Amino acid sequence: MQSLVITVVGPDRPGVVRTLSDTAAAFGANWTDSVMANFAGQFAGIVHLQASTDHSAALQAALRALDSDALHVQVTLASAAAATTGQRQMALELVGHDRPGIIHSIATRLAEHGVSIDKMKTHIASGAMSGEQMFHLEAQLTIPQDLDTDQLQAGLEGLANELMVDLSFVGSSGAGQTATAG
Repeated sequence: MQSLVITVVGPDRPGVVRTLSDTAAAFGANWTDSVMANFAGQFAGIVHLQASTDHSAALQAALRALDSDALHVQVTLASAAAATTGQRQMALELVGHDRPGIIHSIATRLAEHGVSIDKMKTHIASGAMSGEQMFHLEAQLTIPQDLDTDQLQAGLEGLANELMVDLSFVGSSGAGQTATAG
């Protein structure tokens, strides 16, 4: 089996996902994971397919043939999944008043600790009580086994105070921690 990662971007319209799934099905590929959304009228998606080695090259060519002015398609043959030995998973959630720089600050602090962001979802919504714009972030992280979680927690709590946001995370042990701006 070979893993393919496909990215697609184009004006949102009915049938984009069907076109991709028709092509995958025609070559017997397994659709294993995807993230898709409409952003400002543009459809954007990332799809992970697994295809037999015998059909992989033909599938890649068929997917690349979908590329046009109306839909930009990129296909990447993914290397084998990296071993997670020596790494732990953590979920991170953040809520705070929307302002520029939140993602930059979080990404910088995590990178300083060697933490990888596996998946991240963000959105802005009106606050329930105040009606003010609130920024929401949910992320799945991979942290090195040898990282002192107390050090990471202190760094994240300090950042939560600097950004004036509520930040919570759950480590692989299942224990939850919350840092709230004072």
